[in-house]
Amino acid sequence: MDLINKGADRVPCAVEMRPYATAFVTRLTTRNRLPLDYSVASLRVVDFLIDGLRKGGGERERVRETLFGLGAYVGEVLVRRAGAVWLDFDAEQRAYFGQPVGVRMPDGRAWNPLGKVHNRFDTGGPEESLRTFYLTLHGRARRAA
Repeated sequence: MDLINKGADRVPCAVEMRPYATAFVTRLTTRNRLPLDYSVASLRVVDFLIDGLRKGGGERERVRETLFGLGAYVGEVLVRRAGAVWLDFDAEQRAYFGQPVGVRMPDGRAWNPLGKVHNRFDTGGPEESLRTFYLTLHGRARRAA
């Protein structure tokens, strides 16, 4: 399911994001023993992977597909753990977020996990941690105690 490379403008839409994330995780974990289990704790692994891409001198264009896959994974963690749903952004949201898809939280807020992954790659700072993003995210579904 390598949709990104089938055309420069072809990226998965909202209904394709779950299978895309699943296929990406399968490809990534087949060769490596990475604990990508869609848990909140696994977002630290994503931070680590992105930091490794930065330190390895990866140019954004060369690691574009990996960054998209990691963004899909982060979005899928939001879907599975925070009650979000995948959403195709409208034209205004695409212009604002710079991405075609994102997630809508139970309170109606739209978030951009793909963009958060790019921010982590571009700046690398702890303020762009994806685990912290999740933990401070507004609009998450509350789990019953």
